Amino acid sequence: MNRTAQHTARHTARPTTRPTTRPTTRPTAHAVRRLAVAEARLFLREPLTAFFGLAFPAVLLLVLGSVPALRRTSPDMDGMSTIQLYAPILAVFTLLLLGLNSLPSLLAAYRERGVLRRMSASPVRPALLFGALLPLYLGVAVVSVLLVVAAGPLLGVALPRQPLGFLLAFLLAAAALLSTGLLLAAVVPSAKAGNAVGALAFFPMMFFSGIWLPREFMPPLLNRIGDFTPSGAAVQTLQDAWAGHFPQVVGLLTLAAYAVLAGAAAARLFRWE
Repeated sequence: MNRTAQHTARHTARPTTRPTTRPTTRPTAHAVRRLAVAEARLFLREPLTAFFGLAFPAVLLLVLGSVPALRRTSPDMDGMSTIQLYAPILAVFTLLLLGLNSLPSLLAAYRERGVLRRMSASPVRPALLFGALLPLYLGVAVVSVLLVVAAGPLLGVALPRQPLGFLLAFLLAAAALLSTGLLLAAVVPSAKAGNAVGALAFFPMMFFSGIWLPREFMPPLLNRIGDFTPSGAAVQTLQDAWAGHFPQVVGLLTLAAYAVLAGAAAARLFRWE
């Protein structure tokens, strides 16, 4: 057998096709990154949405702090001022706005326009779609909270005295409220329904967070009920950390339970159409 025949035999003996075992992690991660970048651009293209999500809580804190009476300490509030009570409330306000207003209406609009139906034919599964949106909304919330914390010293509000506790409470609060919003977004059929359902959840959550009446002034029964809502537990844990105490375990466990249960239910019940 000559060299040409030997060369041909060696090549024909090899498999003509290679096993298609290429991992899909890299293409999937690339798709999620592209989706996250696209969502960030869409978010920033809406000036009103960007303002309320990023800067409104800090601006509202500065406006309230411009009223001298709200900056006076009182024995009835354990030596704190009203503006000190509102700082953690406004830190949670952004999470409520993003989780219960923005997410349900956004995903419901995508469902109504058929965007989600087209995604269902791609590798972007519900968990990966959530994985693109959650970092974006978490980043917006982080910027908003940092602005609130930075505005505090201008009004006599000290920086959080328990930084690690504050970080833990904020991350759990973000997970709980954003997961709750995703659960609503998973099942609402249209943008109008998303706005309506989001509002039905948003206003009671705002009440239990203390934005109209600080929790220190609420009747004990309402305060106790608020402790087991995600917004009430979020404000209480952040307030504890702000005052220098490590957040209570009950509040942290409440937030963790909402995050796990609502997130799992959202991934399971998510509807493409």
